[in-house]
Amino acid sequence: MPILTIQTNVPKSEIPEDFLKVTASLVAEILRKPLSYVLVQINPDQLLSWGGGTGRCGHAELNSIGNLGKEENIALSKQLSSHFEKTLKIPSEKMYIKFEDLKKENVGYAGTTFAGI
Repeated sequence: MPILTIQTNVPKSEIPEDFLKVTASLVAEILRKPLSYVLVQINPDQLLSWGGGTGRCGHAELNSIGNLGKEENIALSKQLSSHFEKTLKIPSEKMYIKFEDLKKENVGYAGTTFAGI
């Protein structure tokens, strides 16, 4: 059930047409989760300033049940930063990524929780 949410000042008109599809596939692959459970949301055109400037920047949050941890997050940060730099032209030093490992019982889905699935 990975959820990747991205906030960025990149204009909507500059988000690649296939960004959501490609990003969802990448998240599924690197977290070893079914694509059918992956949710990606991007919020472009945000009023953001990094270090007082107005250049491209952003922050992302990746929530997942499992497959996150100290070593995993380093690898995830590298792969996602590279993806954001390539597709959104956001320098890796202008993008924070927050990782959160969620408990199954705290994530609802299909009228139950993942603890009940």
